[in-house]
Amino acid sequence: MRTHLTHLILLIIFLLNFININKAQISGCTDSLATNFNPQATQNNGSCVYANANVSVQQSVVLDSAIAETSGLIFIDNQLFTHNDDSDINLYALDTNSGQIVQTYPLNTVFNQDWEEIAQDSTHIYIGDFGNNVSGNRTNLHILKIDKNGLFNQNLLIDTIFFSYSNQTNFNNAGANNTDFDCEAFIVGDDSIYLFTKQWISGNTSIYTLPKQAGTHTAALKTTLSVQGLITGATFIKDKKIIALSGYTGALQPFIFLIYDLNNFNFALANKRKIAINLSFHQVEAIAYGGGTKFYLSNEKLSRQGLNIAAKLHILDLSAYLNPYLNSLILANDIIINKKYKLYPNPAQDMIILQSVDYQFNTKAIIYNNAAQVVKFISINSDRNEIDISDLPKGLYLLKIDNENLFFCKN
Repeated sequence: MRTHLTHLILLIIFLLNFININKAQISGCTDSLATNFNPQATQNNGSCVYANANVSVQQSVVLDSAIAETSGLIFIDNQLFTHNDDSDINLYALDTNSGQIVQTYPLNTVFNQDWEEIAQDSTHIYIGDFGNNVSGNRTNLHILKIDKNGLFNQNLLIDTIFFSYSNQTNFNNAGANNTDFDCEAFIVGDDSIYLFTKQWISGNTSIYTLPKQAGTHTAALKTTLSVQGLITGATFIKDKKIIALSGYTGALQPFIFLIYDLNNFNFALANKRKIAINLSFHQVEAIAYGGGTKFYLSNEKLSRQGLNIAAKLHILDLSAYLNPYLNSLILANDIIINKKYKLYPNPAQDMIILQSVDYQFNTKAIIYNNAAQVVKFISINSDRNEIDISDLPKGLYLLKIDNENLFFCKN
């Protein structure tokens, strides 16, 4: 009788879940900070419009003269890494507070024609030698792919990814700063590299994709975004579905261009917002994510028409602009049952987390599949438990604990 009751409960929940998934979605702007926010919308359609916004830096420090041409930033193990954009073949590790160089990594087997950006994935560092503003007609655009373990253990392993733009057909000398085929920003996804061009003529940025494997590739045009400025850096926050671009206007007013709620790199349906940085006449060249809502920016040394701006590292906080979105992610992925248990994420893939606000020592939990069959017994030994579900097939499941039923999907 008990098995039949459990089976019946699961069947009812399964049917309700099916109905909810398949009922009509309301498309619209889902960002509460937008001027056209639709509280009834359940599916973001990329239509959000925003009022003008600005942010002030929390801290700025002058960089060492050895990195006056800083052009890229990444954050690894509580250190920042940067490089110069001309001839220098070193990577520099920086202290995140003082901006001082703490270690130098020479890349003696390669050259630097115009390194304009650095990016990373879990195993490699990527350096983009694709600056093309001198004449707009480079035919040796490439990205260096550097094994992290090899770099940090003094055993350099570097591959090269060569590419050309799919829609560039004219390779005549265009003159200085007169091309839409310059690039200073990219990010690395699971399978692909995404380039964000610095378009001197249009003031837009075009997004191109290419494989992240060594070889010669064609960068395919994906879309073009209106940014009204020159894009100089990018950072990717994969788990939060955020890309942050750095740039500056023709009047040297730096800005951040946020792309968030980005699902499957569908830029048309993502939120896109430009935020001015309260730093006049700073040629910001790079951006890195530092955790939470903290970002790092660097600008190169600028001496022009009476201006004398030193190369600096800046720290800023975007919580005012990102917290509503980040909180919505948490709410979307949590299931809270009578304030006693929390099970997330939902849907899940390889791991679910069970949290208790009223932890009882040595509690037992059972997971059932949608046929009311027991598929896993779990011992709960703390107030936060990571439960491996990688061995379970996709489907709907019930986790039963202390006579409480918590349902989740695996996809």
